[in-house]
Parts: sequence; structure tokens; C-alpha cells
Amino acid sequence: MPIASAAAAPSRAELVDHLVRTRIAGEVATPRENNLSHYRRLANGERHYWFGLEFGERWVDEQDVLAVMAERCGVVDDPHHRQGQDTIDPELTVDALDRTAAVLRKAAAGQHRVLFATGHPGGLLDVHRATAEALRAAGCEIVVIPDGLRADDGMVFQFADVAMLERGATLWHTHSPEPMAAVLDGLERAGRPLPDLVMADHGWAGCAGQRGIDAVGFADCNDPALFLAEAEGTLQVTIPLDDHVQSPRHYDPLTTYLLDAAGLR
Repeated sequence: MPIASAAAAPSRAELVDHLVRTRIAGEVATPRENNLSHYRRLANGERHYWFGLEFGERWVDEQDVLAVMAERCGVVDDPHHRQGQDTIDPELTVDALDRTAAVLRKAAAGQHRVLFATGHPGGLLDVHRATAEALRAAGCEIVVIPDGLRADDGMVFQFADVAMLERGATLWHTHSPEPMAAVLDGLERAGRPLPDLVMADHGWAGCAGQRGIDAVGFADCNDPALFLAEAEGTLQVTIPLDDHVQSPRHYDPLTTYLLDAAGLR
């Protein structure tokens, strides 16, 4: 039984309160100056911040990036606020969870092939694992990645139904799109179908969306690329949240809410 099924699903108001108390949303730990630095570097064309997406010349103004982040993530919209506290709007987080629930319902109804991946194994691994388990129980195929994949001087492998990057027997935090590229290329080489849906984060989600696969991504307020991709229609949904808070158990009520809204509990 998934961990997320052990408790009753929180109401929207209860989840909002929980997100703020645990700093998954509300006044988050990521400082304003870090957010603005990442927005500026994306606008300056630094590919590390594009997460495998292709923006061309569409996002070359840092203020345009900030406007999207204020609208879709809930950061402070004042361009003169340059340092100190920044925010994620918990209402936007729950709105995105509701949109994701609709995507998951569609996947379950169609018994789709779904691939899960994370660049944040210390925070989001169990969110992905529980969702994969629930979709499998609903009749979906959880994509098994090929063996022997390599990317970024590490191995790409699957643990608890979730693809991750491993180096030196350690699960690796990565923003890179290369591990997802290795998975998709490996599936094609093996003559296996690509996933119908990818649920991921960071460059894992960006790479999938850029290749035309339906994708849902979790993203922090200093990771603007996935929010821009949702604004452009390249990603189905981007869920704003702090993606590595003090305890991974803090994400359990979020997962429970998501699966309940999707009819998967």
C-alpha cells in the first residue's frame, strides 16, 4: 500500500496550511537574490538553466521571466525587491496539483505508459514512487528503463520505479537533461515505445517536454525553465514548491491530496 494511502486526504485549506508550516510554499528557504540570479542567467542564455528546453530568443529579458514566475509560482512581483525573503504561493501549488490530478486521471483511464524520474532524490523520490505505485494499480504501465545507461559521468538507473542519476553508489542531485536523454534514446535503440507521460522535475522533465512527450514537472522558485515551458505549452503542468525541505515526509500530505484528487486512492 502506498505511504500516501495511510492517512485521510487533507482538504485544500488543510494542505495550504501544511505547505506554509513546512515551508514547501509560503515563505520559502530560497533567497530572493538566488532566484533573481537564476532568472538573469536563463535570460542570458546559460543552458544549464534551460533544463534541456529550447527558448531561442523568447526569454532574453529578466523582467519577463520574473513576471511569469510571479504569475505561475507566486514570487514577489516587485522588480525592486532584490534580496531577502521570497515566496511561493501555496494556492498556486494546490491549483497545479489539481491540474496534475486531471493529467493522472487521463493516464489511468487510458492505461498509459508512464515514466517517473527525479533529480531531487533527497526530497521528491517518494512522491514519484507513490504516484507510480498508484498508477500501476490503476492499470498503467510504469516504464522500465534499459540497463547500462550512462550520462554526466554517472549511471542512469531505476530505484522504486523512479529513474535517477547515480555516481559512486550515491543518488545524485542533478538539473541536467542528459540522463533523460539517455533514457529516451535507450528506449528508441531497444525498439521500445516512448512513454505517453513523464512525471519528473528539473532537466528530466524539460528534456521530455522538449521532445514532445506529455510531461508534468515539479519546480522550485529558482528554477524558472519549467514555468516558462508550461507558459509556452511545452509542459502540461509545472507544480511550484520547495523541492527539498527539511524532511521528505513533509511531502506526504501533498502526495495524498494529489492521488485522492486523481481518484487513485
